[in-house]
Amino acid sequence: MTVPLAERYADRLSGVLSCYDRIVVTGTLPTVCYAEGMTRFLSTRGIRIFDYPVFAMELRESVRQAAARLSAAAGVEIEHIARSHIRKEAVVAKVLERRGDQPGLVHVLSAMEACSAYKPWHDKATHKTYLRPDSGKCLHYYFYFMDRELGLVYLRVPTWAPFRLQFYCNGHSWLARKLSAQGIGYTMADNAAVHKDDRRRAHQPAHARARSVARGLDRYAVLCCPVSGRAVIGACCWWICHQPNIPIHHSTRPCMSH
Repeated sequence: MTVPLAERYADRLSGVLSCYDRIVVTGTLPTVCYAEGMTRFLSTRGIRIFDYPVFAMELRESVRQAAARLSAAAGVEIEHIARSHIRKEAVVAKVLERRGDQPGLVHVLSAMEACSAYKPWHDKATHKTYLRPDSGKCLHYYFYFMDRELGLVYLRVPTWAPFRLQFYCNGHSWLARKLSAQGIGYTMADNAAVHKDDRRRAHQPAHARARSVARGLDRYAVLCCPVSGRAVIGACCWWICHQPNIPIHHSTRPCMSH
């Protein structure tokens, strides 16, 4: 029988704190996130199926204009990542060294990456014209923000329909900012809080995180991907959490000299 880690080293631990580690959330536009839905959307708006590429390019341009507008307002230059071996986190880390961690837009990266897509199709047997699922590559933007509550986050925005978004944040960064705001002392070792001055109070912000994430999702989506608003597609994003990791922070007792 496997003995839990906290029980095995109980004599060496002063406390245990759990919180989210990394969270990866995907956002989809429910009415157009599948080929049949986009076909119906075009039909209700009187757009011919074989005119879909032109319609999609107009949406792409609105995303590109939003990226240019946001970056210009923050005095940030969009940086294109042309090679896959370049780590985006390392690029942003260098920017943070110069910029600091004040809230706002930190950096915008762009990269050509795989994406879902649709293509017009006419079925000669049924004489029906519709969109079929397809795949390809398109330009993606990575908008990095220093959020007041969550710390460093990013929103990945493709420039081609159906615009599947990806949001990322790190629970350790959020917890550290929350503890600081509440005046709770702590010690970080790499990505873990190994000591908290008040473990009981530290548990409260550690488990309030989901609400903070939910508040930020729609705000960043509308800001970085104007297509996601009701004015264009007629629906807001639906969000699904794919990678919620919950690590356990073990605080060890200080060593006693003999």
